[in-house]
Amino acid sequence: MIEKQASCEDDGEPLLLPVAEARQRLLTSLQPVCEAVELPLSEALYRVLAADIVSPVDVPPQANSAMDGYALQRTSIPASGERSLQVVGTAWAGQPFTGQVGEGQAVRIFTGGIMPVGCDTVVIQEHVRCRTAPTDGPGLIDIDSEVIAGKNVRQAGEDVACGQMVLPRGRQLHAADIGVLASLGIARVNVVRPLKVAFFSTGDELCALDEHVPGTPLAPGKLFDSNRYTMAALLRGLHVEVMDLGIVRDNESDTRDALLRASADADVVISSGGVSAGDADFVTRVFHEVGQVSFWKLAMRPGRPLAFGKVGQAAFFGLPGNPVAVMVTFLEFVQPALKHLAGMHDLDTPLLPARCLSTLRKSPGRVEYQRGIMRLDEQGELVVESTGKQGAGRLSSMSAANCLIVIASEMDGVQLGDRVQVQPFHGLLPG
Repeated sequence: MIEKQASCEDDGEPLLLPVAEARQRLLTSLQPVCEAVELPLSEALYRVLAADIVSPVDVPPQANSAMDGYALQRTSIPASGERSLQVVGTAWAGQPFTGQVGEGQAVRIFTGGIMPVGCDTVVIQEHVRCRTAPTDGPGLIDIDSEVIAGKNVRQAGEDVACGQMVLPRGRQLHAADIGVLASLGIARVNVVRPLKVAFFSTGDELCALDEHVPGTPLAPGKLFDSNRYTMAALLRGLHVEVMDLGIVRDNESDTRDALLRASADADVVISSGGVSAGDADFVTRVFHEVGQVSFWKLAMRPGRPLAFGKVGQAAFFGLPGNPVAVMVTFLEFVQPALKHLAGMHDLDTPLLPARCLSTLRKSPGRVEYQRGIMRLDEQGELVVESTGKQGAGRLSSMSAANCLIVIASEMDGVQLGDRVQVQPFHGLLPG
């Protein structure tokens, strides 16, 4: 009988590292980048804050009207019935009324106008009877007892108070954050410098798109290099500086040169292919020779052969060669690692419960990430179904999917109607 070695086809393998332990080991071993740069706010989108942002002002700076109407003091509101008030002026947004308003008086006010001295209430124009046209200047209005004291007024500091911590260190700035900072008068921010990430594909069978003559067939045994384009797109979505080292051929010398050259310049080095135990898997061989290996084989599918450790001062990820395994291992390990290195705290995409509309095959012993299409059914319940065959080389299934179905290690398959957990690509895929 042939003595068989452990492989990715085995349901269980005692030496495989559990996914949760690998994630913990990964994040513990990486120290976030400390260097910061100062940027104009207009260039800070998607950058990570290097320090807390504390508001230097109140927003809004003064109490102002939330509606078009009339500003008055609450003592002018009748206890019952109606009351006539004298209109003594107008407060425009940017042009405040400078006088003082007493009981029995009102000021015509527009949205954003500063509340006049003595006023604490705005009654909207639709709830007022005008004795004269509002544009005719001073006149009389009638209000009734249904006016609510203090309504339709934005208080000073209601949105943001002076001295309040607005955005924490480690926050990746999005469009709303940029707007908040602009509203505080903050024109420049300190952000973590962008990570430098080098990447390459390995394999004598690979053909780069820029080396291929359109319309001509590939030589027998050749494949277009999709992994490098996938990795480049994923990295650009994370807003890092990318260093594309191209295709590294299957020999020890070229692999060693690529690893050492990349690790000398980059914070992180990523390869695809060559991390199994075959004779042509030179990445594994060279990494064990020149690097510090933290783990190599994980209890997951796809993605069992995933190498992680250090080469010099750079973190190194040796991803599998299968296209789907490249994407899954990138999303589950490389992406949170890059966020952690950039100082971000929000690393994970939440798992959502869904009812499965497909029967999924799986054996216990590994976490499986299957491609799925999730949607809300007619009752508003989140449901998910498989994209079909789940081979690690079926990259088109990732394009068809909008989520990963995450099946826990201890589960023995999924039956129709079972509850599963899904990771939506919205929020998981960078962008």
